[in-house]
Amino acid sequence: MASIPDDAMRRTPPDEAPLPHTITRVVYRHTLPLRIMHWINAICLLILLGSGLQIFNAHPALYWGQRSTFEHPWLSLGAIQTHDGKLRGVTQLGLKGAIINSHTHGEYLDQPKFWEIFAAAESLGVPLYLHPNTPSRQMIQPFLEAGLDGAIFGFAAETGLHLLRIITAGVFDRFPRLQIVVGHLGEALPFWLFRIDFMHRRAVAANRYAALRKLNRAPSDYLRENVYVTTSGMAWAPAIEFVLSVLGADRVMYAMDYPYQFVPEEVAVTDGLKIGAADLRKLYQTNAERVFKL
Repeated sequence: MASIPDDAMRRTPPDEAPLPHTITRVVYRHTLPLRIMHWINAICLLILLGSGLQIFNAHPALYWGQRSTFEHPWLSLGAIQTHDGKLRGVTQLGLKGAIINSHTHGEYLDQPKFWEIFAAAESLGVPLYLHPNTPSRQMIQPFLEAGLDGAIFGFAAETGLHLLRIITAGVFDRFPRLQIVVGHLGEALPFWLFRIDFMHRRAVAANRYAALRKLNRAPSDYLRENVYVTTSGMAWAPAIEFVLSVLGADRVMYAMDYPYQFVPEEVAVTDGLKIGAADLRKLYQTNAERVFKL
C-alpha cells in the first residue's frame, strides 16, 4: 500500500490564477478528503476531464487536477468524450468514474441532451457520482431566507430532487446497467420509498403530468438496483441500519464527509452497527471495490 506524503494535505494545485468556483470545488473539495482514503484507492473517483483539465499521477495514491483554459464555469461534459463517445479519463488514464456537482445553472441530467453522459458511463461500466450542489436559482430563495440552503438541508433537497428526476425520467429504463452513487444515505430518498412508489403510480394513472411517465419498474426498484449510497455525514446508527434494511447491504458504502464534517467517533458508530461481519466488510470495503472496480 502506498503511503501519502507528509505534505500532501498542504499542497495546492500548481496554478497561479484562481480557479472558477465549480472547478475549485472539484479540485479542492474532492481531492482533499479522498487523499486520505488511498487504502481503497477512492481517489480514482476524481474523474471529470473538461476542456483544459488534466489529471495526472503525482503519487501512486494521489491525483491532481490542473486547469489551463475553460470556456464555461462547469466541467464541459461534451469535451470529456473522445470521438467514439468514451470518457477520456477512463479510456486513457484508467480513472474509475465521474463526479458531477448536481445541477448546472438549474439544468438537470434527466434532460435528454445530457443522456450521452449516461450512455458513455454505461458502456464503460463506470459509475457517476452525483454530488450535492447549492439549490438552483429557481428554488433557493425559501432556503436562503431561513439559512437552510447548505448542508443542513438545501444540499439534500437539491440532490435528492435531482436523483428522483433521473429515475422518473426513465433514465434507468434506457440505461439499465448504469450505476449512480450518492452520499448522505441517499439524500433522504430511501426514507420516502413507499410514498414515492405510491404517488408515482397514482400520478401516472391520472396522466397528470406529461413528464411523469410509466416506468418498467417501481421507482424504489431503481434505488435498489442502480444506485449506491454512502454514509457520508450520516454517522447515526438508526439511519444507517434503516437504509441497509431497505436498500440491502450490497448498496451501502462507508464514507466520511471530511474535512467538512470530520467526526472520528463515527468509525466507532459504524463498527457498532447491528449487522454481521460479512455485511460490515461490504460496507467498509467490498462494495466500493465492486462499484469502482478497484
